[in-house]
Amino acid sequence: TVEMEVEGKLKKGAVIGDGPVDATFKAIKKLTETDYPLLNFSVGAITGGTDAQGECAVRLRNKEGREVLGQGAHPDIIVASAKAYINALNKIATISKRMQGPV
Repeated sequence: TVEMEVEGKLKKGAVIGDGPVDATFKAIKKLTETDYPLLNFSVGAITGGTDAQGECAVRLRNKEGREVLGQGAHPDIIVASAKAYINALNKIATISKRMQGPV
């Protein structure tokens, strides 16, 4: 189950996927009503030990073909993955707003 704020509104959803990371990404896509191609996903450890901080990177491609990199860190790798995915989505949203120019 993913719970997140989207454009000022709290949304919650659950989706089945091929493992917890896939399900998390699918839930975020559903809640944000987005579907950008996932080009790359990587996981690494920032610190050592059983309480290691995990770092995730997600590369997405926007509708104009531009690639963005999202990053997230957290001891729970699923949370780190979600943070990275949301970070990439926020970058895509920022790029889209810039391309629209002043209204």
